[in-house]
Amino acid sequence: MTAHQRGARHPRRFRFGVEMQGPFPGMSWADSAREVEAMGYSTLFVPDHFHQGWGPIAGMATTAAATTSLIVAPLVLACDFRHPAVLARELASIDVLSGGRLEIGLGAGYNELDYSRSGIPMDSPGIRVDRLMEHTRVLQQLFADGTTNFVGNHYRITELDGTPKPVTPGGPPIIIAGGGARLLRFAAQHADIIGINPSTKGKGRPTAQDALPERIDEKVALVRAEAGERFDTLELNAWLSVAEISEDTSTTVDALTGRFGAARDDVLASPIVLVGSASEVVERLLQRRERWGYSYIVVQGSAARAFAPVVASLRGQ
Repeated sequence: MTAHQRGARHPRRFRFGVEMQGPFPGMSWADSAREVEAMGYSTLFVPDHFHQGWGPIAGMATTAAATTSLIVAPLVLACDFRHPAVLARELASIDVLSGGRLEIGLGAGYNELDYSRSGIPMDSPGIRVDRLMEHTRVLQQLFADGTTNFVGNHYRITELDGTPKPVTPGGPPIIIAGGGARLLRFAAQHADIIGINPSTKGKGRPTAQDALPERIDEKVALVRAEAGERFDTLELNAWLSVAEISEDTSTTVDALTGRFGAARDDVLASPIVLVGSASEVVERLLQRRERWGYSYIVVQGSAARAFAPVVASLRGQ
């Protein structure tokens, strides 16, 4: 019996996103966003790192203004970089101006370069996760009707009525991605979309062994147990670290087996890896949805055009 058969009533339909650090070569950001929309992608994601990519707030606002149906989202906003009272207003404004085309990815901050180069103190993982949890709750309260009063270890909000109010009652969908048990438990209770990822260490590099299928089985089981009946409402997101469409991916696969220290089949089954011919990639995505429930797939900008046939084949199925 598969994980899907044990829990969810039916599989979620596939949708796809593109993470863009900048426009396609030779194009403006607005024209790139319109091409992403035309290729059938659901979402344009922007990262939040000081050393790469454009500013996420400006990038999302420009994307929303340039398109008509494309969802915009950060993947993910580091909570250490912006106070939630300030951020809530900017995000709600984008949501209203776009007609409700916003999702909100939130993270605890993980890349050492963001902290060392900006001079922002990098607290321990436990403190950063504590701050993310409070940050998430503050945003959700400010998006809701009425005034917000919040007292935590990191934030204190007094009689603040978040304005404007988002289009969607209760606020835009929240995305939380993580690999550790504590963060995944929190996401199971408070997020709408969950990225079940390998843990990271060092400068934010995924821990390869933690991305192998048996470890993902454990993480999905943890989220399912913590979410309970709520699990059927959750959408599972997979950010692809390696994505390649080709009839011959042997060189890429050989390199990955060395990096992961694992057998070829296990590497190819990892949800952060998606390489093969278009037909092989389609089959792997169907298998992953059946096994784990992943239905929201994110490629990086350079792979968007190559993956467009896969998007056309699976989108909405």
